Amino acid sequence: MALTITTEVKGTEAFLTLVGQLDSAAAPSFREAVDQVFSHPEKPSKLVIIMNGLEYMASAGLRGLVFAKQKAGSNVPIVLSGVTEEVYETIEMTGFHHSVEIVEKYE
Repeated sequence: MALTITTEVKGTEAFLTLVGQLDSAAAPSFREAVDQVFSHPEKPSKLVIIMNGLEYMASAGLRGLVFAKQKAGSNVPIVLSGVTEEVYETIEMTGFHHSVEIVEKYE
């Protein structure tokens, strides 16, 4: 299944909703969406990535999350919402879960 990315900005927070599979074929689209979010003069104060529709994430997807963290910088938190167990295992194995906030549902 391909990856669908929906981008939304609410106030100073940017939201990326991911549905499908974040693999090597989809990773460039994800990086492009992240680039667009951070290319605006008004940089978001927080990036929320909604992942409850994400069925699979390969190492290329994890590299995309690292790219997002680098683009955000140290002052812009990244929140991963609705992370499935399979995707969480991939994030945890690398220790990346220490670099982001993971929540069941973002309010």
